[in-house]
Amino acid sequence: MKQIDQNLSERKLSPDEEKILSDLGLFGDSRRKFLKKLSAASVSVVGVPFFTSEVFAQLPTKKMDSKSILNEVKVNLHINGSVNPLSLDSRMTLLDALRERLELTGSKKGCDHGQCGACTVLIDGKRKLSCLTLAATCKEKEIKTVEGLSTEEGLHPMQDAFLKRDGFQCGYCTSGQICSSVALLKEAENGDASFVTEKLTSVEKGMKLSEEEIRERMSGNICRCGAYNNIVEAIQEVHTGKEVPHKWEFATMEQMQNAKS
Repeated sequence: MKQIDQNLSERKLSPDEEKILSDLGLFGDSRRKFLKKLSAASVSVVGVPFFTSEVFAQLPTKKMDSKSILNEVKVNLHINGSVNPLSLDSRMTLLDALRERLELTGSKKGCDHGQCGACTVLIDGKRKLSCLTLAATCKEKEIKTVEGLSTEEGLHPMQDAFLKRDGFQCGYCTSGQICSSVALLKEAENGDASFVTEKLTSVEKGMKLSEEEIRERMSGNICRCGAYNNIVEAIQEVHTGKEVPHKWEFATMEQMQNAKS
């Protein structure tokens, strides 16, 4: 530890390290004492917030130098009712374009392999995994993210239902869950069948979805918190337009005491 302290006090600091210590209010003799008392590990811990703030402050936002873009393509993305002309790398996914270029961070990057559903958006009314969709292929298509579901009048009914039914815990997957739920209702209106749909030859529009149907159709959206029951209830309530009773009840004091004994 003494050797580390000695090395810290003797070596020349980089401009970034100088800035960190200046931001901490350490100058001259106080700076030398500070370096002698801290180990290399503690310096790194103290410096992390400053380094990360500097790094993220320099991240590109909407404007990018076209010379820094490889395989550049120009595309107009119609998102939530507005047109966004962008110059993109032809390999950029729609998810990265939404988050990194347009700052629409509602769609989440979970697995980035199309397996969790956290990045689900609506493209021309159908749910799509934005992490597996190239932004360049969405030219002139109507894209709706979770930010575009609400209106000036208020939240989308599905958003209200998720709040009412507590269909989320950490909230990371919620935007994808809600977008999938909205598309699911449209699929039922169109009479689109699922893996568990019976009588495939006679599927009618405006079909009434059972709980089994809803669970199957939402199986591509993973909730690591396990809020599935509440999510299904929220969808059922919007689908039927009726109050859906909970399938659970609070335990009485007698039941709790019996469980302990």
